[in-house]
Amino acid sequence: MFSRRLFIFVGVALFIAIIFTVIAMSSRDKLSVNGIKRVTFSITSPFFKATTNTIHFTRGIWDTYFMAVRAVQENIELNKQLGEALEIKNRYAELELENIRLKKFVNFTSLAHTYTAARIIARDPSPWFQTVMIDKGLEDGLRKGSPAMVSEGIVGQVIEVSKNFSRILLITDRNSSVDALIQNSRVRGIVKGNNEDNCSFVYTLRKDEVKEGETIVSSGLDQVFPKGLMIGRVLKVTKDQTHLFQDITIETSVDFEKIEEVLVLKK
Repeated sequence: MFSRRLFIFVGVALFIAIIFTVIAMSSRDKLSVNGIKRVTFSITSPFFKATTNTIHFTRGIWDTYFMAVRAVQENIELNKQLGEALEIKNRYAELELENIRLKKFVNFTSLAHTYTAARIIARDPSPWFQTVMIDKGLEDGLRKGSPAMVSEGIVGQVIEVSKNFSRILLITDRNSSVDALIQNSRVRGIVKGNNEDNCSFVYTLRKDEVKEGETIVSSGLDQVFPKGLMIGRVLKVTKDQTHLFQDITIETSVDFEKIEEVLVLKK
C-alpha cells in the first residue's frame, strides 16, 4: 500500500514539475510552440506508455483469471455429466444382464408346473451351513419342501418359510440329499452336499459303470424335485475293491456364487 502511494505521489509531482517547466520556458520565449509540444510529448510519453502497459497487463491478468475460473467450472460440470452417463451405462448393463437371466426363466417355466420367481436377499455367512434367503413366502404360495432351481439346474429346497420370506437349503449343504441318476446309463444314487463347491454321488454300486463327464439329473423318486432336472456332471470316479460303493465327485451345473434369482415350485 505504501509503495503504491509513493508511486502516485512521484507521478503527480513529476507531472506538475513538467507543467511549470513548460510555462517558464514559454514565458521566456526560449522555445517555439512546436518545440514546447515536442519537449512536453517526449517527457510525458514514457509516463503515458507505462500507464497504458500497466492497464493492459492488469486487464490481461483479469481475463486470464476469469478464463481459468470458467474452465474450472466447465470441468466440474463435465465431470458431473460424465458421472451421470457412467451411472446410466452401469444401470443399463445391469438391466441387460437381468433381462438375459429372466429370459432363461421364461424358457424354463414352459414346463407344466407353477413357479414363482424370487430374489436372493441374503446368504448364510457361516461355513457350516449352505443356505440363502429369498423375498417370497407363504403369501406367494411357497411351502416347506418347495424345490428351488434356475435354468442351469437344481438350487435346493425351502426349509423355512414365513409370510414374506423363505430360507433355501442349497444342494451343496451337508444336510442336503437329492435322489438322482446318471442320464445315459440310468445308474442311480444320492447327491449329497459336503459344504464345498462340489457334491458327492453316493450309494452307487462298484459294479456299475460310471464315467467322468456324464450328466446327473434328478430321478423324481424323492417326491421333492421333479424328474429330469439338471444337477451336474461326474468330475471324478474312484473305485476301492474293499468298498461296496464307488466314491464319485460331481461338479454342480449351478454356480452358487453367482445366482441372484431362483424359481420356486409352488406346492
